Amino acid sequence: MDNEDLFCANCGTENPTGGLETDTGQTSGQTTTVVQQASVYSFACEGCGASMSYDASAKSLRCPFCGSSSMIARKNARTLKPTGIVPFDIDRHEIEGVLKRWLSQGFWRPDDTATASVLAKVTQVFVPFWVFSATTRTEWSADASPPPFGAQASWYPVSGSQKNSYRGVIVPASGILSVSEVEAIQPFDLSRAVAPENIDLTNVIVEEFRLPRKEARPIAVVQFEQLEAAASSQFVRGSVRNMHVNVMLGDLRSEPYLLPMWIMVYNYKKVPYRVLLNGQTGEVHGAAPISYTKVSIAFGVIFIAILLIIFAMVAGNF
Repeated sequence: MDNEDLFCANCGTENPTGGLETDTGQTSGQTTTVVQQASVYSFACEGCGASMSYDASAKSLRCPFCGSSSMIARKNARTLKPTGIVPFDIDRHEIEGVLKRWLSQGFWRPDDTATASVLAKVTQVFVPFWVFSATTRTEWSADASPPPFGAQASWYPVSGSQKNSYRGVIVPASGILSVSEVEAIQPFDLSRAVAPENIDLTNVIVEEFRLPRKEARPIAVVQFEQLEAAASSQFVRGSVRNMHVNVMLGDLRSEPYLLPMWIMVYNYKKVPYRVLLNGQTGEVHGAAPISYTKVSIAFGVIFIAILLIIFAMVAGNF
């Protein structure tokens, strides 16, 4: 464990020196406190390993991520107390309409995907995240095109420096959801977050923090570098290649947050598919069936086009 970890993410053993985050190295060394709290009705899924606190009134327990009913009670479990919680704006009665609209999109899906799909399960879950903020000082270099008038090369070197400030760079602390899945349903409006005391967390499912802050930090650093690379590209006219950034971070801070998600399972011709839905904006990401008929037709058209090109080339030689 790192000194900043409150407890072991695997077994829950408390760290007597944990609780303070002191950012060093490229940062200003400021300190923030993260509080831990008892996690009531805590269970771990034997199927996928997710840990979560359940609705106290739930009569049966089932994992919202993998659907397993093999749940193990975690006695005396502890979790991080979130600094803020973003509430749900998408109600349960809106879910099916959002899903149908999403299923009707996409050329490669069967034409009857929206009408033939049946919503099998909908679960409301608060998912844990680390929310990072930092200031940046960046030196960047790249190749730009077209070159200045009279230059012989197609590309010419450019460089520069800039300063920026960021807040709201999020890293999932979920034990199940990946960074790419979360990126697909962003953004979240963190300015609408409320204090934990204003949300009844005993009557909803809350996934517990599984990613320690020390492991979330390098993921956040990569995101800061990507943001700075995109920002630096705006200073270059024309096309850009070989963009390199050297980012110095300052005042790096992180806070635990809970963000709203609907986890849905729908069946299409008896095959289940999982979908994630941003509980604030309604953005959807997940698996969908593919029309193999459309794929076959597309390959057939490409194959015929290739044959025609070859025939034309052969005929041109005679």
